[in-house]
Amino acid sequence: MITSTEAAVTNPSTFRIGAIVDETSRIGKEQILAMQMAAKDFQDPANQSLVLDMYITDSKGEPLQAALSAQELVNSSQVKAIVGPCSWEETSLVAQIATKNQIPLLSFADSTPRWARERWPFLIQASSSKSAQMKAIAAIIQSWNWHQVSVITEDVESSTKAVLQLSTALRQVNVQLVDVITLPPSSNPSLLSHQLESLKVRPCRVFVVHLSSSTALAEQLFRTAMDMKMLERDYVWITTHAFTSLLHTFHPSTISAMQGVIGVKGHFRETKPRYQSFSKRFRRRFSSAHPDESNHEPSIFAVEAYDAVWALALSLLRPSNVTGGQEDLLNKLLLCNFNGLVGNVQFTVQKAGSLNTFEVINVIGKSYNGLGLWTDGHGFSENTVGEEETATYFSSMRDIMGHVIWPGRPRYSPKGWTPSPISEPIIIGIPTESIFKQFVDIELDPVQNTISAKGYAIDLFEKAVEQLPFYLPYEFRAFNGTYNALVQQIYLKNFDAAVGDIAIVTNRLPYADFTHPYTESELVMIVPLQSKKVNRAWLFTKPFTGSLWLLIFILNIYNGFVVWMIERDHCLKLRGSIGNQVGVMLSLSFTTLFTFQGLKLHSNLSRMALVVWLFMALAITQTYTANLSSILTVPKLEPAIDNVESIQMRRANIGYLKVTYVAKYLEEVLHFSPKKVKEYTSPEDSMRDLHEGVIAAVFMERPWAKILLARYCTGFTIAKQSFKVGGFGFVSLQISSFLHLNPILVLNVFLTNKWYFTEQFLFDELQAFAKGSPWLPYVTEALVKVTESGQLRDLEIDMIASQKCVGNDELLGDSSSEAGYGSSNPSLGADSFWMLFVFTAGTSTLALLMFMYWSEDELYDSSSSVVK
Repeated sequence: MITSTEAAVTNPSTFRIGAIVDETSRIGKEQILAMQMAAKDFQDPANQSLVLDMYITDSKGEPLQAALSAQELVNSSQVKAIVGPCSWEETSLVAQIATKNQIPLLSFADSTPRWARERWPFLIQASSSKSAQMKAIAAIIQSWNWHQVSVITEDVESSTKAVLQLSTALRQVNVQLVDVITLPPSSNPSLLSHQLESLKVRPCRVFVVHLSSSTALAEQLFRTAMDMKMLERDYVWITTHAFTSLLHTFHPSTISAMQGVIGVKGHFRETKPRYQSFSKRFRRRFSSAHPDESNHEPSIFAVEAYDAVWALALSLLRPSNVTGGQEDLLNKLLLCNFNGLVGNVQFTVQKAGSLNTFEVINVIGKSYNGLGLWTDGHGFSENTVGEEETATYFSSMRDIMGHVIWPGRPRYSPKGWTPSPISEPIIIGIPTESIFKQFVDIELDPVQNTISAKGYAIDLFEKAVEQLPFYLPYEFRAFNGTYNALVQQIYLKNFDAAVGDIAIVTNRLPYADFTHPYTESELVMIVPLQSKKVNRAWLFTKPFTGSLWLLIFILNIYNGFVVWMIERDHCLKLRGSIGNQVGVMLSLSFTTLFTFQGLKLHSNLSRMALVVWLFMALAITQTYTANLSSILTVPKLEPAIDNVESIQMRRANIGYLKVTYVAKYLEEVLHFSPKKVKEYTSPEDSMRDLHEGVIAAVFMERPWAKILLARYCTGFTIAKQSFKVGGFGFVSLQISSFLHLNPILVLNVFLTNKWYFTEQFLFDELQAFAKGSPWLPYVTEALVKVTESGQLRDLEIDMIASQKCVGNDELLGDSSSEAGYGSSNPSLGADSFWMLFVFTAGTSTLALLMFMYWSEDELYDSSSSVVK
């Protein structure tokens, strides 16, 4: 049915405008009133010669009905322009009719694709694009460190693009879209409960709700969710613009069920005088026209409808060109540029500008609270009305928005996931051929057909999983094969990941992604210990270092000088020629090191200096004697081989434990002849041959070498020279996260002739997510946390401490050689006596200063005499 707001159809100054709305929806009711107000507001002040005649039709939200309404508006009412509808499904059919009849169509559909303007040149998107809202939602999710998200949306064509936009935004902040639930527009309660139950049993607890203008479906969704106890603590619900902008129209029972929900809605300045005037008149007229509605506030949909009609009216006032006609009206519309209620209205490439600022709200009580604003390219800011240009922006929502009320009102922020017993676990392969069972040890239970795994690598992985910000169920599967074959099984998708002492080497990288190494990335060689060669001619100097010998010499000269200085005027032996005095002073300096018998001293000051000096001499001589005895009686050990070059010069044989990449490294990088390289499958055999001289060194990764030296703790050590390699890491499957999207939704994209979605979005998604596993960055981050917390070090200490030293009689024969990395330097340095030296030098200096200050008569003994 067509209704007209004016009767002056025959008036030559009348311009007929058709409108297609869903009169049964709240959005449609607001748009009808807003468009009527725009036509009247434009006509009254200064345009009495132009009458805007509105012809409004009801599409009932059905695309076919919208097309029939458009045909009727063109044929029967002879309208010159059409405004509406809201959905893309309706718009795509109406645009075909409008273009055929060369009638401009100002659509309120938000998801108008790029190719549409080429196919339908008379189509103009009159509503601002809300695509940036997906970035706002991604920023909210990132602020609270949630890493997995599920989406609830309608099973309509326009929702597909929105889901892909959200997936792209989430990917940019390293968040995984794990599930998409599509609801039919008229979902029955049983089907809705079944869909929500499929989400409830899964670990993800962060839900993004993207529904269109169907308030009935939205209300039913949240009431059902409340009945299923899915609006309690640990749950997170986030709603998009189309849904959030209509919250004020929901029934109080629905708002009560939505406590703690977060939403984003388009933001524009509501403090402008023009909007205030519009809002006041709108509320009055809306309450009169729809008394059954409980809230009469205009939404952004009413504001955009008002601006669309105003844009048409302003375009009609522009001077026409020579050609005239409908193309002239289209061109004038595209040149439209004015300040409307929502902001600046300008159609760029047949689209209104993008809405880049969104308000973040939190449903509390009977309404909602504004938490703040999010602006594309800037971030979050306080809700400062009218001061967006001078606002301070933050990257995280937590920085400015204070305490958020979550569902169930918990005192903590939801972690976004919960353990789920029915979640399908990832399959993790673990090697059965690990040479060192301390890393991976598998026990098979043939009765239960299960395995139990333990070891350093297993314990480390389990502690890393505890640090993950989401629930990751897993199941270990034993693999009886080589390590290369294990990594290839991941590439073949027989396993999702692998855990163990798996080296990170180049030939494995094409098949899987690795975490960062959790061990030292070095290849080392274990070599025998031998007695350290010492130059016995100078063995007597070994108890002290050169610096200590020099310090002893200097301090003795200084102490001898002090005693000589104090006593020289009272003893004939300290007098004479300069040569005689120097000789006596030097003799006095060193004889005190070996005897306490010296000259009779006449001064208390010289006696004080000599006592401390003799104490130092006693300590030094006794220490020298003890250390020299230790050097002569205890053998000192050193590595028999220092570097690879010495092995090659001897043309000796070497060994390695059965690891393919080590053999390749020895031959291609270190240039050992294959005939000189021997492979071992048993550590015991390699150490026995090393002790017996069959091989000169055994090459292996440093973590293995630590275990081996802890077990064979005598007679061997690690040579100083080492070689950088990849280390051990966990392995993860290269997988596309896009596969986690609802397969029905993906199939729907291909089968409904939406080639533009497929070409523009699906290809980008598949390329972006195919680079690595979705959980790999989180496992790597968890490993770093385990390392920084000290748990990794504790695991390594426990592993090495569990090894019992094998006696020499069991494997190597009788030997008293010292274990470990070789003996330390036996020579004592100045740091061992520095306090004694300071005390001695200080005492002598004090005596000298006192001698130079006080008179001689007061310092000497009255009974002393000078021999003349």
